[in-house]
Amino acid sequence: MTDTTSPAATHTAAPTKGSWSFLRGHLRQYGILFALVAIMAFFQVATGGILLKPVNLTNLVLQNSYIVIMAIGMLLVIVSGHIDLSVGSVMGFVGALAAVMIVNWHVPYLIAAIACLGVGVLIGMAQGFWVAYFRIPSFIVTLAGMLVFKGLTLWLLAGQSVGPFPRQFQLISSGFIPDIFGAEGLNLFSLLIGVVVALGLLAMAVRTRHHQHKAGIEEEPFAFFAVRNLLVVAALVYLSWLMAGFRGLPNVFIVMALLIAIYGFVTNRTTIGRRIYAIGGNEKAAMLSGINAKRLVFLTFANMGMLSALAGLVFAARLNTATPKAGIGFELDVIAAVFIGGASMSGGVGTVVGAVVGAFIMGVMNNGMSILGIGIDWQQVIKGLVLLAAVIFDVMNKKKG
Repeated sequence: MTDTTSPAATHTAAPTKGSWSFLRGHLRQYGILFALVAIMAFFQVATGGILLKPVNLTNLVLQNSYIVIMAIGMLLVIVSGHIDLSVGSVMGFVGALAAVMIVNWHVPYLIAAIACLGVGVLIGMAQGFWVAYFRIPSFIVTLAGMLVFKGLTLWLLAGQSVGPFPRQFQLISSGFIPDIFGAEGLNLFSLLIGVVVALGLLAMAVRTRHHQHKAGIEEEPFAFFAVRNLLVVAALVYLSWLMAGFRGLPNVFIVMALLIAIYGFVTNRTTIGRRIYAIGGNEKAAMLSGINAKRLVFLTFANMGMLSALAGLVFAARLNTATPKAGIGFELDVIAAVFIGGASMSGGVGTVVGAVVGAFIMGVMNNGMSILGIGIDWQQVIKGLVLLAAVIFDVMNKKKG
């Protein structure tokens, strides 16, 4: 019997099948990107174009900067198989400490900022010590921490707001990158930074694909790879151009970009990053293979404390004051951002970029619903349903796997 199937038809069908198989296997990663694009498109239309106006884009970055910063640290905690409920309270406490040191005690703002970061690390170490070495559930330890630092914030501020901060300290959050080219109406230096960052990300993606090909690792189909990366580059350049037409890129944007690059490198390219994923996936197996799980868990909590402190400084600088209620409820947005961004509840799964995308999904929803005049009550309901949908999707995806 003669085989009538042509080689060309077989060659065409194989990649198509492989592409669909790849998409099904990586649905969560692509899903969050599609979700962000869809949500932004919806609110852009619903708000009559207000969402992507340069001034609103700038506000979006500033409003979500501290959530993004904490989400990066929370990702490592969740990937290691734990959780931190105290991040909002630690953020508020460090902001209050910075205010008391700078405004009341007249400590130079640079020294105060370094000291506050150190306090954040110590707080994270204290909590991580009980979780890592005494095996006390992180939920209980950080719930206690949340209550403790809420109380300490009230005590430190004596129930009152403290401010304002010196102008130099405010520039952490409210300052913009100056245009060294001195152009009129367009911050060319900010636009150049945006283009360089976009091309740098493209170069890293190409390099990673090349290494995967040499190592024989399953590669993303070229069509997916090309479309995804070209869309990312185009989006970054376009958004940089929009913000360059207003006041340029905010200083805190550079802080976020550096953190994303550093932690992306640590999680993807270093031994310590791979080991954190290993202990989240199977702690017993990781320990049997020689990984010091206790020390790594301890370090993830110390790192979380430091990033919570940094977020506290950014938040205080943006408000230009420290208030007793600063940071209350922020831990919910941070944890939601990480889960929406693709992290697994059981640990071992998640990416830095996914956590950042999750944070911006939450941020765009907050911003868009506020522009539309939706009350805070319904905003909370909608965000809760989105988080529930993300977790259900994760569970169902695992069952299919």
